[in-house]
Amino acid sequence: QLQLVESGGGTLHPGGSLTLSCTASPLPLEYYAIGWFRQAPGKEREGVLCISRGGSVVEFGTSAKGRFSISRDNAKNTAYLQINDLKPEDTAVYSCAAKSIFDQFHYCPSYYGEFDYWGQGTQVTVSA
Repeated sequence: QLQLVESGGGTLHPGGSLTLSCTASPLPLEYYAIGWFRQAPGKEREGVLCISRGGSVVEFGTSAKGRFSISRDNAKNTAYLQINDLKPEDTAVYSCAAKSIFDQFHYCPSYYGEFDYWGQGTQVTVSA
């Protein structure tokens, strides 16, 4: 049973940057593909980025595009989402999710329903 905890959210001015963390326990992160999602008030949840067990990155198609970067540090059981040049429209609850992967090292789930475990989410607010 995997547990995920996000941290690093907060309130930033437009143009700022931050890094969100997603820490897994008690099982090793290395056995999971990790996705980052966000949900703004009154809007559907949207996928941002996914990183496979082997480190392959898949974009879900968010409008943020190149301003987002995903990474993982299996030794720390932590995945990260870096956001640059924050914009007001980035305001949302950001969640990480995990999918157990046996041997498909480059596979990333393509939508939220494929993920097995979810964190509680962390609030990111971008305001002038």
